Amino acid sequence: MTAVIYDPAGAETGFPTFPFRMAPDGLATRRQLRAAGLRPGGHDPVAQILWRRGKRVAYLYRLDLAAPKRTATPAQREAIAKALRARRTCRHCGLVQPYYIPRRTGSCLDCHGGH
Repeated sequence: MTAVIYDPAGAETGFPTFPFRMAPDGLATRRQLRAAGLRPGGHDPVAQILWRRGKRVAYLYRLDLAAPKRTATPAQREAIAKALRARRTCRHCGLVQPYYIPRRTGSCLDCHGGH
């Protein structure tokens, strides 16, 4: 069993590492940035947090370098809607289903026989 190294200075691991819920102020995970309406803005992570005996990792980004989230244009939203509709359209009968068509069969449950 490997020991989890917590190295806030990054001297041993080369990357500052903190235990779960112990990250300093001014750093946030991608999920925390997204909840605040921000994104990393092209900057690399500056530290990480480890939990579950080092099996889980989350990278930390500086809040002062974060940029506002970009919003999709109407054309991008339309393209996404078209792609998602295609995933729900059966290749055999052409009906749009309320669920995604399994890629394994390529057909809706009615055409495939529900097997």
